[in-house]
Amino acid sequence: MPAQESSDTAPIKLEAIAKGFTKPLYVTNAGDDSQRLFVVEQAGIVKIVQNGAIVETPFLDIHEQVGSSGSEQGLLSIAFHPKYRENGYVFADYTDKDGDTVISRFTASGDAADPESELVLLNIDQPYANHNGGLVMFGPDGYLYIGLGDGGSAGDPENRAQDLDSLLGKILRIDVDSGSPYAIPNDNPYADGGGKPEIWAYGLRNPWRFSFDDSTGDLFIGDVGQNKYEEINFQPAGQGGRNYGWRQVEGNHCYKEDCDQDAYVAPIAEYPHEQGCSVTGGFVYQGAAFPQLQGSYFYADYCQGTIWALQRDGTRWDTSVALESDLRISSFGMDQDGELYLTDGSSGVLYRLVASNA
Repeated sequence: MPAQESSDTAPIKLEAIAKGFTKPLYVTNAGDDSQRLFVVEQAGIVKIVQNGAIVETPFLDIHEQVGSSGSEQGLLSIAFHPKYRENGYVFADYTDKDGDTVISRFTASGDAADPESELVLLNIDQPYANHNGGLVMFGPDGYLYIGLGDGGSAGDPENRAQDLDSLLGKILRIDVDSGSPYAIPNDNPYADGGGKPEIWAYGLRNPWRFSFDDSTGDLFIGDVGQNKYEEINFQPAGQGGRNYGWRQVEGNHCYKEDCDQDAYVAPIAEYPHEQGCSVTGGFVYQGAAFPQLQGSYFYADYCQGTIWALQRDGTRWDTSVALESDLRISSFGMDQDGELYLTDGSSGVLYRLVASNA
């Protein structure tokens, strides 16, 4: 359904937390009770924010090996291992100087990760400079999930998103605690054949940002659209192998003529390009700042700066405008307490969502 502005919008506002970042693309926490936030810059640097200030020494600096000449290239995200306090492992998704996707593990100690400790898990050829996906995130099952776009150009010319022998246009799921350099979970849908064993979900154009509901394990996927529609896809906890339909469908509409929409999993929300141009998937809110919105999924549009709240009502999903901004919202993030943040890729400011009366 298109996102409609509501007269009963959420009582939230944005509070600037830290300034001075260069093209920030992601913010996350280490789950180590340190209250630190980690902001990923596109050029290949990760900076620490502690007590509202940017720590002078970067947490990770791999700019010499990151290719970021394309607008959708660069160091795109990091993910801390669930046992980070014990092993110091942090995982990264970046494009290298050749424009290909690299998924790597680094080892950190204290306030710094060692670039020389890199262990490459995956190196994926990218045929074009756009649609790289870019998110790595651990699921509640302890496995690493990886979002990959369809490889770029326009209209997925090679139909990679539907090709189960390609990793492009997919969300992958791997076990980084077993195998060398990783193992395939036994319950992956193609673990025993029929497609690449890493594949968890497919039929995606550019799943720039996705996240799990910490209370249910459900997966929400913000998939950037082609010409007309942006969409939010949903996967109930543990139900891998779903096909979200790209390039046959875009949102709830046929992209290819005479497509069979019933063959694919429909999005739970969409909006037309009259309301924006590129969806930024967010998180299900779990914090305490505005408890009336706990359980709401927040997402935004990169071009318009609109922030929506998506709530489930039985079998229906209701969308309302939570806040109108003029920001270039490149990503949402969450701290260890469940409070939400966002990065403005244009101004280089890190914001926190707070109650409007705070």
